Amino acid sequence: MHPRDQTIFALSSGRPPSAIAMIRVSGPQAGLVLTALGGKLPVPRQASRRLLRDSESQPIDDAVVLWFPGPGTATGEDVAEFHIHGGRAVLSALLAAISLIPNTRAAEPGEFTRRAFENGKLDLTEAEGLDDLIHADTDRQRRQALRQLQGLLGDRARDWRERIIEASALIEAGIDFSDEGDVPAELMAPAMKAIKALHDEIAKVLAAQGQAERLREGLVVAIAGEPNVGKSTLINQLARREVAIVSPHAGTTRDVIEVQLDLDGYPVTVIDTAGIRETDDPVEQEGVRRARARAEDADLVLWLVEGERAADPDAMRSLWKSSDGHRPSSSVWIVRNKIDLGGAAAGLSGEFGISASRGDGIPELVDTLVRFAADFFGTTEGALVTRARQRDLLTRASDSLRRSLELVEEGEELAAEELRSAAYALGRLLGRVDVEDVLGAIFQKFCIGK
Repeated sequence: MHPRDQTIFALSSGRPPSAIAMIRVSGPQAGLVLTALGGKLPVPRQASRRLLRDSESQPIDDAVVLWFPGPGTATGEDVAEFHIHGGRAVLSALLAAISLIPNTRAAEPGEFTRRAFENGKLDLTEAEGLDDLIHADTDRQRRQALRQLQGLLGDRARDWRERIIEASALIEAGIDFSDEGDVPAELMAPAMKAIKALHDEIAKVLAAQGQAERLREGLVVAIAGEPNVGKSTLINQLARREVAIVSPHAGTTRDVIEVQLDLDGYPVTVIDTAGIRETDDPVEQEGVRRARARAEDADLVLWLVEGERAADPDAMRSLWKSSDGHRPSSSVWIVRNKIDLGGAAAGLSGEFGISASRGDGIPELVDTLVRFAADFFGTTEGALVTRARQRDLLTRASDSLRRSLELVEEGEELAAEELRSAAYALGRLLGRVDVEDVLGAIFQKFCIGK
């Protein structure tokens, strides 16, 4: 039996132990699994209490079961659910009992969602939205993922594809009736008008600055500077917990430490790096190398200095990737630490005075970080594109539409071929044509049981 025809099962709730655990079963044998373990099938979509027994009639658990006959289910197949007590022994016994039933097997990561996609229950953009929803760390990420799951991009892409097909039909009808006087001209005019409108719509979507894609990945802030200026103390303040070792000895931080923060709904990754200095210690050298690499890629660098000391321009310049040794001033902030020991409490524009040990100036720094994040991400409420894959395929569709407008004077056949290419790109966006190469990459990132 082909793996896709087998019945799959998995734990679809959190890790045990827990008060309740939920096992989901999907496939043609789901009903058999339910009757083998819990007796006759319950009324569809109604919870029923059953004593579950294994193949030797030994009791497993007093549970609640549900039966969902296909195709009106999340996966489009027959689905059974077992709501059991969430102890490890109970869970292990039930999974073992299910695995003994012929043509059943443990589900792979994302396989339930992949079956839903393959059975037409959701398109690929909605599946990507579900993946983003599972991995959302902040409320803004959650809202964006939910809009995608509800078809924000998929519905638009289906509409665009239908309109491309309609315009293509007009052009190809003109080709078929090319020997009948003014018929082609009457068909070409509305087709070109429709294509122009479509191109403008998709181009407008692509003109956005990619805020939604950035929101998925989050803002990366690197804390950098010379050794022993308080970088680890600052990251502990921002995280509100001890995530980095604080020591008066220079070179304590040897590796890159990352902390995920939720700043007013914006996802921010703060990186504590090793102190930037020349050293003969090979381990510390590797730490400095990693610090420079992460700071180069960061969206914002907080460069820490002590009090009124001047920032070392050579050390700062070593972090920048650009050939001229500069990067936008808005993405580098000078943070003057240890103001409680004397020195400037406030610096020039773009500088901050803090005491990482006492917390002085930290609220003001965080407020400014929130405003920076708001400007960085921009508005994402109406954003359609959340992934590079989506942007790439929309770009291909837009380019094909543009070329069809340019080529119509050279021949309707050439314009019609470009329209077919545009429709094909949107089909790939939705996952309805030739996407086998990307399915594994997408669904393997899902958790097992989803």
